[in-house]
Amino acid sequence: ALGLVVGHPIDTVKVRLQTQARYRGVLDCIVKTYKKETIWGFFKGMSFPVCSVAISNSLMFGSYSNALLYITGAESKDWKKRPQNYQIFLAGCCGGVVQVYFTAPIDLIKVRLQNQTESFKRQAKLDNLQARYHGPVHCAASIFKAEGIKGLYRGSTALVLRDVPTTGLYFLIYEVLCRRMTSVGEIPGSWTMLFAGGCAGTVGWAAANPMDVIKSRLQMDGIQVVQYRGILDCISKSIKQEGFRVLCKGLTANSVRAFPVNAVTFLSYEKLLVTFR
Repeated sequence: ALGLVVGHPIDTVKVRLQTQARYRGVLDCIVKTYKKETIWGFFKGMSFPVCSVAISNSLMFGSYSNALLYITGAESKDWKKRPQNYQIFLAGCCGGVVQVYFTAPIDLIKVRLQNQTESFKRQAKLDNLQARYHGPVHCAASIFKAEGIKGLYRGSTALVLRDVPTTGLYFLIYEVLCRRMTSVGEIPGSWTMLFAGGCAGTVGWAAANPMDVIKSRLQMDGIQVVQYRGILDCISKSIKQEGFRVLCKGLTANSVRAFPVNAVTFLSYEKLLVTFR
């Protein structure tokens, strides 16, 4: 939860850059958001993810840990008997699969609220995207009423393509860096875990960024009219309209956010494993 609070303002900037053409870059987005919405504009859509992040992370890390133990035949994590890289990657992919089907509706609601640049008003017109929802519950109810349960999973295929391979890469980078920075048979120190976790998050999000752009656009699609027929159509139209650089939108914000968030996440994960073992 602490990691999410630290990273959410940057995540809001990232989402807006990926889905709205009104901003010239990261700094322009920050200035315009602050000028129009004050500091609270950067925290839109945060309450729902904060309430669910504990479950989401427990699903991902728990699935990863159990999958790794199953693949390696071990009973508990042992730094002295380190698994093979392919085993780490496969276990990470398993964690990504389990997590994504829980987080898809939450991520959709977060993205919709982050793109709402004006406060909800009772008299807001139905075609006013910038004043459509007054909170996460209202957002979820509105989507469900209009599109059913399927609507809450809009963009979930892109989310799977984003999260499954990059979660495998995420855990692999962390374990490899911890291994390289620690003497054989020793347990990595806190600073090593922080650095390795931060690097893992940065590399993972850099790899995920192109599909993250497509995922965000698909999640915003259908509010007024449906622009995209699917992932390939969204990729094709986005590149045709804005060039290949569109797939790098939000990369800077993603990278800046990823390091501190994942550094804290991995350190907490390792320390809690030891505490409850």
